[in-house]
Amino acid sequence: MKFITILLKWVLVTASMLISSLAHTETSVHTNKEKILVLGDSISAGLGVTPELAWVKQFSQPMQTQYRLQVINASVSGETSSGGRNRLPSLLKLHQPRFVIIELGGNDGLRGISTKTIDANLQDMIRQSRAAGAQVLLLGMRIPSSYGARYGEDFAAVYPRLASRNAVPLVPFLLEQIALDPSQMQADKIHPNDKGQAQILRNVMTVFEASFKHTRQNKTTIDRQ
Repeated sequence: MKFITILLKWVLVTASMLISSLAHTETSVHTNKEKILVLGDSISAGLGVTPELAWVKQFSQPMQTQYRLQVINASVSGETSSGGRNRLPSLLKLHQPRFVIIELGGNDGLRGISTKTIDANLQDMIRQSRAAGAQVLLLGMRIPSSYGARYGEDFAAVYPRLASRNAVPLVPFLLEQIALDPSQMQADKIHPNDKGQAQILRNVMTVFEASFKHTRQNKTTIDRQ
């Protein structure tokens, strides 16, 4: 009887160690995936949309299954370019992403913040990301015409200017084919609805895949060796 008790204890301990080892391995595989960090505002945080349909959620699926890239969504509703700039250092240190997608500035524009300030904040975020070894994709935004033609033009010009200055890929206008279509916008006329998420995904995927195709192909080749 004593022998059986000792044997059972040995089996339980061994099983526990095996489960712990398997869990550690699974965690290691998951955390060792190269990452895409998405840093945005309510549009990327999925405000007001079905979580499963949010564009970042849909974007994460092909990135994980086809390219073995883990998407980290660090977007926060109401975020500004200065808030993102302040949060970025800790996010880069924590996640060590291979790609950083920046979708910020819209809330700055709605608050009438100087375009020079927006430019400076986004420029520093690009600089930080590159210094950490990440490649950057910039998502452009525009503001409603009710904010004034001159300011609207200056605001819209920030994104292509940054892209040109830093030689980073740009989605010219994230809400292209969405913003002027009421069927794809929420009642506030600022945030896309569930239907609009699919078009945002297409807008992002088109530029992401075209811009980083060579990089991803090299990575896939290395992984298969």
